Amino acid sequence: MNYSKIIISFALAAFTFVLSAQNTKPITVETLLKDMVDRDAIARFPTTNFRLKQESSYNRASKTPEDTEGWFINHDFNSKETDHNFVRTEEKNGKKEWVLMEHIGPGAIVRTWMPFLKPDKPDTDINIKIYLDGNDEPVFEGNMLGLLDGTSEIPYPLAHQSLRSAVSFFPIPYAKSCKITTDAMPFFYQFTYRAYDDYTPIKTLTKEDFNNAMPLTKKVGELLLNPKKVENGEQVSFSARLGSKKEKSVALPNGTGAIRELSVSLDNYKNPEVTRTVVLKMEFDGEETVWCPIGDFFGSGIGLNPYQGWYRTVNEDGTMTSRWVMPYQKSGKISVVNLGKKSVKVNVKATVGSWQWDDDSMYFNAAWRGQYPVSTRPYSDWNYVMLKGRGVYVGDALTIMNPVEKWWGEGDEKIWVDGEDFPSIFGTGTEDYYAYSWGGRSTDFYEHPFHAQPKCYVYNKLNRKTTKERNTSGYSTETRSRALDIMPFSSSLHLDMEIWSWTDCEMGYGVGMYWYGDKQTTSNRIPDEKEVLNVPPLPKGFPKN
Repeated sequence: MNYSKIIISFALAAFTFVLSAQNTKPITVETLLKDMVDRDAIARFPTTNFRLKQESSYNRASKTPEDTEGWFINHDFNSKETDHNFVRTEEKNGKKEWVLMEHIGPGAIVRTWMPFLKPDKPDTDINIKIYLDGNDEPVFEGNMLGLLDGTSEIPYPLAHQSLRSAVSFFPIPYAKSCKITTDAMPFFYQFTYRAYDDYTPIKTLTKEDFNNAMPLTKKVGELLLNPKKVENGEQVSFSARLGSKKEKSVALPNGTGAIRELSVSLDNYKNPEVTRTVVLKMEFDGEETVWCPIGDFFGSGIGLNPYQGWYRTVNEDGTMTSRWVMPYQKSGKISVVNLGKKSVKVNVKATVGSWQWDDDSMYFNAAWRGQYPVSTRPYSDWNYVMLKGRGVYVGDALTIMNPVEKWWGEGDEKIWVDGEDFPSIFGTGTEDYYAYSWGGRSTDFYEHPFHAQPKCYVYNKLNRKTTKERNTSGYSTETRSRALDIMPFSSSLHLDMEIWSWTDCEMGYGVGMYWYGDKQTTSNRIPDEKEVLNVPPLPKGFPKN
């Protein structure tokens, strides 16, 4: 064997790879900000490869599902010296620091979440530092909550104060490494970041870059808060009164195109269950990729619960709008089926625009899973979806029925990508995944371009909370959509959410999931008309809205 030839071949391959990376335009804070509001971009598989990862205060005793005690342990925070739910401690200039995240390699922070240390006090004495590329001086330093809640340098809505939480989506790119520390023991935390392939060209964020990008940052924020109505394209629509078990369809224009806006409305929502029993179906190039109750598809849950998001809007007049881009090569069809017992009038309108199909183009998918009853004991993982093939996971909407007053959502999200042994994403609570905290108290409505709680207990946008009661019974709907924190997968994705309630009881679960995938990409979700009609009943004595 000629080892010198092998070494030369490897060297040439490495040189070619590096040269190719150098010829690629670098990722900067500006390119990431622009990507955040580019809906076309997520309908194509990323040309610059990355894996979405997360550092969080999850309990380090959670190592394998076989150890059920450790896997479902709920102490996923730090409150005493014996807690070690962080990376490590170290000393800098004679002072102790807690390391919350350390990533070696090119990357970009794309989402941060931290709760109030006390449920009714939006402040902390803890300071946070974000170091990039091994520099001795941090690019950001400040109050652990204030720096990332929209009240400091990063403006709203890229950073904002959610319900009892500080949440930031401002992108922080780095070429070599990122380390995040605090000067005191951290409480709960999550830092979600893109881990790019080696040699990916990235312009590390500096304070000068941050200041120079501020006009673009504000422009992106304004666009996120006020998504423009799609005007250009061909309109397709229908209005029909659908009897029980009846279906109506409309074909999309032949040839390559993409749905750029889709609206559905009903004649009335007096029966809240109508948003569960009316199902949206979509077919692209001969394959059905969407089968989802309209409430779960648009994030309204059971009943009409208005909110404003970047990808979806539910209006008070009953119009539900989606701005997911849905490409196809040759043909498409939109259908609505009424699985309920009573007839309902349905209005559907779609705007279809142009699309340049290429090898990275993917089909939009939306699926649904429901189950009632779901036992809260023993603790368990409830599967949202398992995907096989290539694609990008872009969001979900969870509606639960809680039969008791006590908090239901202590469970953690666990997401495995491409067959990994341990989840890339291991969270700290259902509400943390949906970007708020202190769930037993945070029963009010809230909305943001990328997440919302449209309904909790009796409260929604039309009926705001005015008391301090802590009742979490009845329906709650939580929704999250992704922009820079999309999750690409090359062969598989597996998303579970823990069932972890403070009460031994039987709950109801229903979730809509959204992803893009190749035509060959499959999921473990199939249409389930029987479970759609199995709407979880509200607890006895539940107050009428």
